[in-house]
Amino acid sequence: MPLSHKKFIHVISNQSKKEFIHVLIPLPKWAVEEIDKDPDLAYTDQWGRRNYEYISLGCDTLPVLKGRTPIQCYADFMRAFRDNFKHLLGDTIVLFDILRIVISIAFTTQEIQVGMGPAGELRYPSYPEQNGTWKFPGIGAFQCYDKYMLSSLQAAADAANKSEWGSTGPTDAGEYNNWPEDTNFFRKEGGGWDSEYGEFFLTWYSQMLLNHGERILTSAKSIYDDTGVKISVKVAGIHWHYGTRSHAPELTAGYYNTRNRDGYLPIAQMLARHGAVFNFTCIEMRDHEQPQDAQCAPEKLVHQVALATQKAQVHLAGENALPRYDEHAHDQILKASQLSDETEMCAFTYLRMNQHLFQPDNWRKFVAFVKKMKEGKSTDKCWEQVEREAEHFVHVTQPLVQEAVAMMH
Repeated sequence: MPLSHKKFIHVISNQSKKEFIHVLIPLPKWAVEEIDKDPDLAYTDQWGRRNYEYISLGCDTLPVLKGRTPIQCYADFMRAFRDNFKHLLGDTIVLFDILRIVISIAFTTQEIQVGMGPAGELRYPSYPEQNGTWKFPGIGAFQCYDKYMLSSLQAAADAANKSEWGSTGPTDAGEYNNWPEDTNFFRKEGGGWDSEYGEFFLTWYSQMLLNHGERILTSAKSIYDDTGVKISVKVAGIHWHYGTRSHAPELTAGYYNTRNRDGYLPIAQMLARHGAVFNFTCIEMRDHEQPQDAQCAPEKLVHQVALATQKAQVHLAGENALPRYDEHAHDQILKASQLSDETEMCAFTYLRMNQHLFQPDNWRKFVAFVKKMKEGKSTDKCWEQVEREAEHFVHVTQPLVQEAVAMMH
């Protein structure tokens, strides 16, 4: 179906007064208290660092939270959300009138993005930025050293008649800020990732993540069934070191994607089984804009994900990873949203709504961009013509823009 008939555009803001902030939504106090009692409820790296962003999926089905399992607690929250906001489900929530005027797009249903891990993404917290633990473009680190994950690993090793593989994760995978060739596990020639042990470990590690997604989606589907909403799941766009053989940062995050293996098709197939939308990021990025010494390839990554979603017959939605207000980024989003001659992304989330967006030149470009997104492939107008047509909307929305900017002060 053409983009102009189905397309959602969400505009997200992280503006608080005059400062730009990262949104931080910690675990509930009572959950943190339980982790303090049993630190192994937190994801743990090989050096014993605990990560409090999300409860370890190793205890998904164990009654470790005051007699209830984490999956049951997630279901409780989703059920409470449904009951408290049932009058809004299946409708559209508009934060600013300004968007209703400019983004005149036909909404068909509302989408609920179900959190699956750190930052709401289906992944392990393998590249934590807190306290400078990880910095781009480091490879990150495996997060499987809490007792619950290690117990599962040992069971998998025993089942494979390789009990010696179950006592710990890889010990030669480097540190958070290493590059693949710095490590024995991720190096291109003779790396452990390409060995029998590597295949065993990475299969187990990635399957644990898929099982986690499966459990949450099973609950979400039963809870939101018949509410008229579409469920979506966000997957991280880990584009650095994508050009290497091992794809180390993807592996530590739980995506078993290498030069010889498609790690996104199993995710897409899992989402397809539940009718969920595959939400992906870094849609605005171009390969040559990223550090080539780190073999970044966001365009190639997005293309791979698009092919996986088409093969699995699951809807793909996107968002930009970084705030961008220029035509190069807009052009790239338009290009990436066209998946094939007949298929386009079902939704796009634009980051961020802030004072930069409402600067006259940026706002004019944004209005033109939204107009182009709405018209989709059906238009052959050049950017200059679209911008001229957008001038009318810019003029109409000027008072509302001024009001929005005032609200941000």
